[in-house]
Amino acid sequence: MLPPNMLAILVLICSAISFAFASDPDSLQDLCVALPSSGVKVNGFACKAEANVTASDFFFAGLAKPGVINNTVGSVVTAANVEKIPGLNTLGVSFSRIDYKAGGLNPPHTHPRATEIVFVLEGQLDVGFITTANKLISKTINKGEIFVFPKGLVHYQKNSDGDKAASVISAFDSQLPGTLSIAAALFTSTPTVPDDVLAKAFQIDAKLVDEIKTNLAPKKS
Repeated sequence: MLPPNMLAILVLICSAISFAFASDPDSLQDLCVALPSSGVKVNGFACKAEANVTASDFFFAGLAKPGVINNTVGSVVTAANVEKIPGLNTLGVSFSRIDYKAGGLNPPHTHPRATEIVFVLEGQLDVGFITTANKLISKTINKGEIFVFPKGLVHYQKNSDGDKAASVISAFDSQLPGTLSIAAALFTSTPTVPDDVLAKAFQIDAKLVDEIKTNLAPKKS
């Protein structure tokens, strides 16, 4: 039996190892190009036969140009994750491009499976995240600068560059970081969150809850 002090050290080492590998698990082979059509999904996608792998499985040109913004918040996210680049499967990384109109906002949201780091391509943004102690960590960042949003914490970006557009590239330590937009999750979920729950949580009346739900509902084309 291990002495108590050695047991404590072993527990600490195991805990440190667990935290060190808290993002996507390491791959056990050179590559595992995603094959969503297989229908098999166990914490990732099944692998395409290596004989059928091509360079296109590792290529995506979708971040080269600004995305088209046609919403009321004034921003659009173009993802470059495993759903767009099958070769990212099991590699634990992905990118996104975010474009903002003047005054555009990427509303408060979280990435449950990844830390995010943004690099400003153009413009100036006010960015921030909120800790579990309800402390806001915020800063204005400019072209060529970087800001980090810790895994799972609520964060946002807003274009503060006057009447100019802005854009960033975001990197994640997950092939599919997931995005949970706070307002959309609470007010446009299916089935819907009960009005009385939202009214009490936000200390507003039911009429205002209905108004918010209507404003946030996806617009029919």
